[in-house]
Amino acid sequence: MPRIYLSPPDISQQDHAAVDAVLTSNWVAPVGPHLEAFEAALAKRADRKHAVALNSGTAALHLALQMLNVQPGDTVICPTLTFAASANPICYCGADPIFVDSEPSTWNMDPILLELELGERAASGELPKAVIVVHLYGQCADMDPILAVCERYNIPVVEDAAEALGATYKGRAAGSMGAFSFFSFNGNKIITTSGGGMLLADKASWIERALFLSTQAKEPVAHYEHREVGYNYRMSNVLAGLGLSQLDDLGRRIAVKRAHFEAYRDALGELPGVAFMPIVDPDAANYWLTCLTVEPVTAGSSRDQIIEALADADVEARPVRGSRCTCSQCFRIVRRLAGIARKVCLPMDCVCRVVRRWARRIVRRSSRLCARVLRNDSHN
Repeated sequence: MPRIYLSPPDISQQDHAAVDAVLTSNWVAPVGPHLEAFEAALAKRADRKHAVALNSGTAALHLALQMLNVQPGDTVICPTLTFAASANPICYCGADPIFVDSEPSTWNMDPILLELELGERAASGELPKAVIVVHLYGQCADMDPILAVCERYNIPVVEDAAEALGATYKGRAAGSMGAFSFFSFNGNKIITTSGGGMLLADKASWIERALFLSTQAKEPVAHYEHREVGYNYRMSNVLAGLGLSQLDDLGRRIAVKRAHFEAYRDALGELPGVAFMPIVDPDAANYWLTCLTVEPVTAGSSRDQIIEALADADVEARPVRGSRCTCSQCFRIVRRLAGIARKVCLPMDCVCRVVRRWARRIVRRSSRLCARVLRNDSHN
């Protein structure tokens, strides 16, 4: 059986045909009709008025912070439990990330801790320039209280919906709720353009400005004139053609991801020491990755032992990530969400169908875990 990867791209014959159609049209330059169509379709899906397609979600966040005038000496709040790309663009701007911990019920930013942090900073006159809220692993944060407290202090919210395309929060689309939002189309995301991202907002001038900066800040004149520093952040028309095709298939992809999650939960959920990431509303998440927490004493195996055993079976699994700082800048990190070292992401292009051997060894607290994982027949 070939190696099973954590979250490989799902490329269909429709996707091949879509890219071939773009190449046949000869619209291979950075601009073209497919790029504009992809922006319009994604904005409609996310219930946004304007969008600009870029070469990564990280670039989108960087431009959003620039639109909000984040500068050296400023601070920006983001969650502890996230990928480094949620914090790196803060540093690009010369500002300092301030980490607020996540809540156990969603694994996303804790609204209570955010309110406490903002209250303390308001009292000292050190309010942040923005708050970045991450919708982790395809489940939205508890946005109502987060938006309310940020509105009270007049702080804009940037939605990091990189992993949450197609997810919802109380009927509202992920990416529709902050001043800015963005998605990622990296190769491992629920839809992919190989590499790419999208920045969205309802304010036209913001997206126009982001587009200007993303294309080297070239002035609208016939000759090459640049009055400020710009970036090479624009998505190509070819990749947008792939994105359009993948977006058209989003509903099926979410259904497949949910089936994987439910299969893992049904097979492993009753085992001692195993707890899956809580899902607040089963119909609202996009189930991008299935994650679980392992209690080593109860389960008889640690997270790293499980990952190693799966690797021996040629199956990729990874630890759940969390922000850590070893640099000279002082990042404030509060670790209320315990157990990051016990959390693991399971592969999402397959489901456990034969897990009895693993289950028996966990129950007996064996030092070595074995698993046999078969691909989901419905995915083939």
